[in-house]
Amino acid sequence: MGTRFDPTDPMQYAAVIAHQLKTPVSAVASLLKVLLGEFAGPLTPKQKELLEKAILRCDESIQTAQQLLSIARAIHNPDSLRGNTSLVKAVEQAAGRYHDLARSHHIHLNLHNNTMSGQDWVKSHEPALIEAIEALINNALKYTPDHGHIDVVVEYTESSERIRLRVGDSGPGIAESERDLVLMPFFRSQSSSNAARTGSGLGLAFVKAVIDAAGGTIEVDRSRYGGAEFIIQFPVIKPSHIQKSGDMPMAQRLKVIIVGGVAAGPKVAAKIIRLIPEADVTIIEKGKLLSYAGCGLPYYISGEVKNQYELMSSSAGIVRDPVFFQKVKNVHIMNQTEALEIDRAHKRILVRDYVSKKETWLDYDKLVLATGARPVMPDIEGLRLRNVFTLWGVADAEGIKTELERGRAHDVVILGGGLVGIEVTEALARKGCRVSIVEKRSQILRILDDQIARLVENYLEAHGVKVLTQTETKRLIGGDQVEAVATSRGILPADMVILSTGVRPNSELARQAGLELGKTGGIKVDAQLRTSDPDIFAAGDCVESIHLISGQGCHIPLGSTANKQGRVVAVNVCGGDKAYRGVIGSIGCKVFDYEIARTGFTEREARERGYDTITVLNPAPDREHFAPGAATIKLKLVVDKASRRLLGAQAVGPGSAVARVNLAALAITNHMTVDDMSNLDLCYAPSFSPVMDNLITATNIACNKLDGYLKGIGAAELYDLIRSGADMILLDVRTAMEVEHNHLPYVRNIPLGVLRERANELDGNKLIVTLCNSGLRAYEASLILDAAGFDQVRVLEGGLEMWPYDTLIG
Repeated sequence: MGTRFDPTDPMQYAAVIAHQLKTPVSAVASLLKVLLGEFAGPLTPKQKELLEKAILRCDESIQTAQQLLSIARAIHNPDSLRGNTSLVKAVEQAAGRYHDLARSHHIHLNLHNNTMSGQDWVKSHEPALIEAIEALINNALKYTPDHGHIDVVVEYTESSERIRLRVGDSGPGIAESERDLVLMPFFRSQSSSNAARTGSGLGLAFVKAVIDAAGGTIEVDRSRYGGAEFIIQFPVIKPSHIQKSGDMPMAQRLKVIIVGGVAAGPKVAAKIIRLIPEADVTIIEKGKLLSYAGCGLPYYISGEVKNQYELMSSSAGIVRDPVFFQKVKNVHIMNQTEALEIDRAHKRILVRDYVSKKETWLDYDKLVLATGARPVMPDIEGLRLRNVFTLWGVADAEGIKTELERGRAHDVVILGGGLVGIEVTEALARKGCRVSIVEKRSQILRILDDQIARLVENYLEAHGVKVLTQTETKRLIGGDQVEAVATSRGILPADMVILSTGVRPNSELARQAGLELGKTGGIKVDAQLRTSDPDIFAAGDCVESIHLISGQGCHIPLGSTANKQGRVVAVNVCGGDKAYRGVIGSIGCKVFDYEIARTGFTEREARERGYDTITVLNPAPDREHFAPGAATIKLKLVVDKASRRLLGAQAVGPGSAVARVNLAALAITNHMTVDDMSNLDLCYAPSFSPVMDNLITATNIACNKLDGYLKGIGAAELYDLIRSGADMILLDVRTAMEVEHNHLPYVRNIPLGVLRERANELDGNKLIVTLCNSGLRAYEASLILDAAGFDQVRVLEGGLEMWPYDTLIG
């Protein structure tokens, strides 16, 4: 039950005012930081200077309010500060945070422990006691001149069964007439006023409140160096009476620092606050914005998303900015702040505020690393020219959008055929840009197999995008701004260059702290997403995930994964035992009217891992062909021959490709075979799917191949045979009208309806490849020929609809 408010109690009155002022002052500070970030327009140097000063004053006000609230809580609710703590451990942890500062001023900070094991336990809340000791040491450092001395002594008095803590310095000391007053709120001694020391006069009052709550006493005297000495005494509690700290409500002691505020970090913070509303949660974010949808940046560039704040909004339209997190989520946000160093021994992290240039140590009970990934920067000349972007954050998106709106980007070159580059292609083309994609490998989109990637390449080129594979970028050309790209195939004009050469885990902070990294360079975590330090968790793009099929480490950076991992981390930070199973690499994107999706292993990846596979290609409408809006899905399955388990799926096309791949992801996760999948009881209506859904039809084809009923030939193998002039028969079983529309070279046309009567026209000693648009009629033709005694018949898998090469005539 809370303490009734007494308006005659000045401490309570001050605390109420502090509580009311803390939130609006925090909001003002956040808005000032937005202005300082020039989101509302450019600033003059003088305006920036004034804003920086205003932010500092806000921070000081917030700190004062927090101190007032802490003192009031300690005075009026001392039970909230009770627990069982080792005084020696608390002193070591507090002093450890000031060794570097003392050393920088050549001050001798000396620790002396004159106790034996079991003699230093006191009834106090550990974080509060550590904070109180820090306040004493900080106070001593503030008044001790360079080359001075500070003693921190812990000693046991056997006769009284009390333990004493003494903090003495070589500063100016405190006059005897002021020694009782310095422990009162807002009082500042004459020596501190004369020295023009900054401070609110609340630090020592907080110390007294914590000591009183622990049943201890505090007095002020003269140290052996002539300065001030604070003497604190506690009654000692015997080890047999010590209760586990876990018996205390976690909300009273949980302090969580989260590094990273884009995807995983805010998810962790929000879930922790739902589980433990009184937890002390802080997000450290290097950028200006947080909790934004990075995958939505192409839509912001194209103009479909009108305002960048839409990317930071919830589905209810609430902008998730620092003010939102502080007011609604009760999470403290330190944006434009970089985490520099983790001190695991003392459970603290060093941060630097970009605005104030101030460096601060923050202590934590639990630390969460959500530092994301960073773009891979190729080693080529000219990357520092203007108008070279990575599209890895709102700043780059803003730069691209600005150049497009000013009409300065007519020729855009995308270096690398990765997912980011493909996603932004549509936005650029719709703005009237001439877009070229330069990829040094033989295909774009390595998340897909070659044949499927080539279908996407053909589709992009049909929309005016030039795709140059097996092309190396030599250098970027220009004076101040990029003007051209020199490649192994010539010079490409370029008003803008966008890098899409991949990303790698941003795990440097973890590496410097000595945390274990995985083979991919991501932070190695266990099933609960703990790092090699049990008090440090990690989530999101900085983490090495476990692939559910292979059981091996992998790095697949996705916002969906980051949010799921963030939820798991939050539960475990709060004392739960939730496991994150892993990933199978489910990825989807859209370019123009094409959906592109994959899950599990590609055929290439499966074979690299030793699987003996069969594959299925199935192009078909995503609903009944007569239903309005029917569109094609070009689907590929990868199946393990031995177990008949589905290993992977890929789909592209204007139809509902992602929906089928999502269903395949569910099947892979649950170790389903193609036989299991062929009997799935899925919804059917002509407006939603064919009577046999695309995925079920594909699994039936897989069963036919595994059972020996279907013998196929892939497009790549047939393409090589055509180019080599192999003596074979390409039997096109479509109608003559269809063949006239498009066909492969050297085809023999015998429509399926007359094949039984005309089979004797074919040479049974040659390889016969049957083909049609989708493969269905070609399969039926192969059965007819098999029954007629032909034993060298193969079906072109996927038919002409999935033929990716330029040999198609028509």
